[in-house]
Amino acid sequence: MVGTVDGLVPVVKGNGYGFGRSMLFREAASFAGEVAVGTVAEAVAVGRDGVQPEALTVLTPTLRVPPALPSTAVLTVGSSEHVRVLREQGWRGRVHIKLRSSMHRYGVQREDVHDLMNEVEAAGFSPFGFMFHPPLLEGVRTEDSTIAEIDEWMPYLDPRLPLSVSHIGVPAHRALRARHPQRTIRLRLGTALWHGDKSFLRLAADVLDRHTVGPETRAGYRLIRVVDGGIIILVGAGSSHGVAPLADGRSPFHHRRQRLTMLEAPHMHTSMLLVGRNQEPPDVGDWLDLQRPLITTFPDEIVWT
Repeated sequence: MVGTVDGLVPVVKGNGYGFGRSMLFREAASFAGEVAVGTVAEAVAVGRDGVQPEALTVLTPTLRVPPALPSTAVLTVGSSEHVRVLREQGWRGRVHIKLRSSMHRYGVQREDVHDLMNEVEAAGFSPFGFMFHPPLLEGVRTEDSTIAEIDEWMPYLDPRLPLSVSHIGVPAHRALRARHPQRTIRLRLGTALWHGDKSFLRLAADVLDRHTVGPETRAGYRLIRVVDGGIIILVGAGSSHGVAPLADGRSPFHHRRQRLTMLEAPHMHTSMLLVGRNQEPPDVGDWLDLQRPLITTFPDEIVWT
């Protein structure tokens, strides 16, 4: 049953892609025998919910085994050092072998994979499969080049063990399986699974207060000088929610399709915006559209309509 739904391994990590890990983990475990989380800390956290798939894969290699780690956990090793540390801590469970891609993050190189497999077995671990994480595709490479890179790995991998791959689409996954019918190739999906169609998703923050300030007033945590005066808008979302200026420094807040200027960078639970006296300000209770990636936001509430 492991890896059901035609080889799909759902990923539930970080902030739960904006929905929260607990909710997504329960959903993922309802249709997949293997669910992946980011770290051992996340594995312990989701384990408290009492929902356990057959395999709880931890994607990031770890140097510690928490006492409360669920028994269904599958840890990841990508080097001899990872194997040594886990062995010394008494780990005798299942492990994924991480393969180093052209990202050059974690993982063993092709010429060393057989030696690492021998070390895994000598340590008393149970090899569960191989994992591959290619670079992001957008503007960097094509899926064809990623498939070619995976093809180069195949002669080095034990065909009895499954290979799970991320950051490719369903058509590329099908193409890989067709090219290697003797192998089990699973598709790890996170963002593409939970955010496949974002047209029905909206981030919003409410206006909690507003007041007028005169010219040359200083306001905000940093006492920013408001040269011409204006209307300060206090919004119920800040850095604790993952709200920050956009990469180019612009404000992420919009009202009636108009971008609102930030007085200063968001802080904790409030953002301070500044509207000129000749502009139409939002009212207390209005909801502003918020332009932020869901994978870095922590909403107070999720509303389904």
